[in-house]
Amino acid sequence: VQLQASGGGLVQTGGSLRLSCAASGRTFSRYCMGWFRQPPGKEREFVAAINWSGGITYYADSVKGRFTISRDNAKNTVYLQMNSLKPEDTAVYYCAADYSCSYYYTREIEYDYWGQGTQVTVSS
Repeated sequence: VQLQASGGGLVQTGGSLRLSCAASGRTFSRYCMGWFRQPPGKEREFVAAINWSGGITYYADSVKGRFTISRDNAKNTVYLQMNSLKPEDTAVYYCAADYSCSYYYTREIEYDYWGQGTQVTVSS
């Protein structure tokens, strides 16, 4: 599986962005998907995850209620809708695919494939 993240950019505080992650291959619907981010000078951290059908989602506490993860298996794409953005959301955002749909969905090591990252910058 190859992943291509897009949709990042510069936005003001309180604004919105929608990230997309397009996957190659016919087995996309078998993977659980996750979004991670790496703020400047910090380690990469979990943001959100979604199961294969889209019926179960998980969020980091820092984004709960503001971000929504979703997927369209017909389009081999997972999305991250980000609303009410804050300067602390500034980071490079990565999508990732987990074939085993691990219980430990917040852990980077559980994911098998990663996209290249897309920059999100929120100005104050």
